Amino acid sequence: METTRHFVATVYVVSDGRVALHEHSKLDMWLPAGGHIDRDELPHEAALRETREELGLDVDLIAPQQDIESETVRSMPQPQHFLLEDINVTAEGEVGHQHIDFIFYGQAHSREITPGPGEQPEGDWEWFTAADLRERADRFPADVVEIGQRAIEAVCEA
Repeated sequence: METTRHFVATVYVVSDGRVALHEHSKLDMWLPAGGHIDRDELPHEAALRETREELGLDVDLIAPQQDIESETVRSMPQPQHFLLEDINVTAEGEVGHQHIDFIFYGQAHSREITPGPGEQPEGDWEWFTAADLRERADRFPADVVEIGQRAIEAVCEA
């Protein structure tokens, strides 16, 4: 079986010490904002677009950026994490679909969620503290708990 891979960008959006997550309707798990990177987009641009579309929020990415530049290169905001995610695994354990995920942290200045047309409704989103994530760890994938806590800490320190 050939494995199909797609590039995606994810943003753990934090406001007032809480991270926004929603129960993804297709994957049946709690996840942050994110989606596929369009052919003409850079990862950080897709992260900002997906956050605007899904949450209706503009965020400031907490993303280090090097100062390397020349006539042919420029530095881009760096993701906090770079993950390979198995999306479609057969009963025999073969992986048919994977996401190569650029994970960013974003600081929102509001918790007012207004999803764009065709996105999951506002009521599907919840804001969780680091303690909420720990206390309800059985409700979320382990990576969402860990990265959610790290995002809250990073944004609060920024």
